[in-house]
Amino acid sequence: MAGIVVCFGLLALDVASLRTLLLGSEYRLIGFILLFGSVCGTFGGVAMAVAVMNLGDWSDHPERDY
Repeated sequence: MAGIVVCFGLLALDVASLRTLLLGSEYRLIGFILLFGSVCGTFGGVAMAVAVMNLGDWSDHPERDY
């Protein structure tokens, strides 16, 4: 979800003329797919890495039921 919000923010604010470039291209659908796919993949990978790092171990929380 964060990746989609960032992509819409980049396009709404026209950062580095990204929106102008994508809308001026004849391959705009492919550009949008690549933009959203790469940003969402990056944010998804970061979210997954944070979740794995927060798993912990029994020695971290012995009172927790795993």
